[in-house]
Amino acid sequence: MVNYNKNLQKNLWAGFFLFPSLAGLLIFMIVPMIASLALTFYEWDPLIPTRFHFLGLQNYQTLVKDANFWAALRHTLYFIAGYIPLVMASGLGVALLMNQKLAGRTFFRGAFFMPVISAWVAVALMWSWIFNPKFGIVNYLLSLVGITGPAWLFDPNWAMPAIILTSVWKDTGFIMVLFLTGLQSIPQEYYEAASIDGARAWPKLLHITLPLLSPTAFFALIISLINSFQVFDQVWVMTQGGPAGATTVLVEQIVNNSFRYGRMGYAATLSWVLFLIVFLVTVVQARLQKNWVTYE
Repeated sequence: MVNYNKNLQKNLWAGFFLFPSLAGLLIFMIVPMIASLALTFYEWDPLIPTRFHFLGLQNYQTLVKDANFWAALRHTLYFIAGYIPLVMASGLGVALLMNQKLAGRTFFRGAFFMPVISAWVAVALMWSWIFNPKFGIVNYLLSLVGITGPAWLFDPNWAMPAIILTSVWKDTGFIMVLFLTGLQSIPQEYYEAASIDGARAWPKLLHITLPLLSPTAFFALIISLINSFQVFDQVWVMTQGGPAGATTVLVEQIVNNSFRYGRMGYAATLSWVLFLIVFLVTVVQARLQKNWVTYE
């Protein structure tokens, strides 16, 4: 009986200290998520907040037939296909470089991480100027080698590559930090043993660094995939989905339907479909990790 009272008292105190965090989670996360799921079955205009019209599965049926949704999905996948390999490769390359004993290494680490903490609006505006077809530095540098640069953000074929390059530039520092943490956790004894056996830098990278870095790579890949499915800020500032809808993405469709067209129910449907896509991709990645992730 005494032990029961002690355990009860301990649980009550634990609940008392956890209550503020749990209440915040319930009020600001769980309840809105449930409400948004319920909203997918309704038509609701926020300008007329008291009027709800039950639609059943009509929002989902509309989504399946919506050409704008499928275009936004294609463009989002296009962004992911270009962004993920580039940001992973650049992040790994910079991390390998910053892990060496270089003069001013701390300064350069901070310099590479600076874009990560910069506001997307400022970064997108800066790169919009850089990609300006007449006055931008990119086309100027191309002209020095006799190449006429494209119109970039004004060309449907080049707008998305420009957004991808901008995103890679901003996020490379974040991936660098993840890989740098993984590199510093690899025991040096492995490299010393390989050196004794006569292994050079390239075999060490292939047979020691990359396998032992695979858990970090898996984490970086999952985080990057989740973030890239939610790409929005740079698209909104740099192109607003243009030109001619060439860079419209899923989150932009959600924002437009919510606040521009007043279709909150349909926007909630898009949000839940996006959530399911991200969830399924994450589950598949988690299942496939056993085929390439090496744990010590």
